[in-house]
Amino acid sequence: MSTDQPLRGKRILTFVGDIYEDLELWYPKLRLIEAGAEVVVAGEKAGVKYAGKHSYPCTSDVAYAGLKAADFAGLVVPGGFMPDKLRRDPALLEIVRDFHKQQKLIAAICHGGWIPISAGVYKGVRVTGSPGIKDDLTNAGALWEDAAVVIDRHFVSSRKPDDLPDFCRGCLQVLTA
Repeated sequence: MSTDQPLRGKRILTFVGDIYEDLELWYPKLRLIEAGAEVVVAGEKAGVKYAGKHSYPCTSDVAYAGLKAADFAGLVVPGGFMPDKLRRDPALLEIVRDFHKQQKLIAAICHGGWIPISAGVYKGVRVTGSPGIKDDLTNAGALWEDAAVVIDRHFVSSRKPDDLPDFCRGCLQVLTA
């Protein structure tokens, strides 16, 4: 394994939908590609251009229905308002549960934590997230901490775009362990 590309040969899944937080999708996507990973962007439908919260577009590579965690090394969930809509889709939540069952990376930043909450995988997990969803996290049984990044087993979480450098280091730490 190359030290400058420790993720060579690994595939990472990330979600996209309208009003995603631009930096929270693009920064990890590009950082993981830089580390050698193939990043697959999944939306409700394949080939759709979604507008970010700050109008930066992202086109989905695939539809998330039918995807399996076995085909990926990890999952990155950006925030914005997107997670509030996506977490209502049973197919998407099943994918998250599949990652958890296989103890593969589930990384969520800011409001991205809504998706693991709705998937029911945060009970007893140390996490952080946007202070705006602190109550949601604790009501789901998560153990909330106010920190730039929290790593608990295969879970990585951060609060906001300013935490992205720590968030990406945490993702790399779990993916290379």
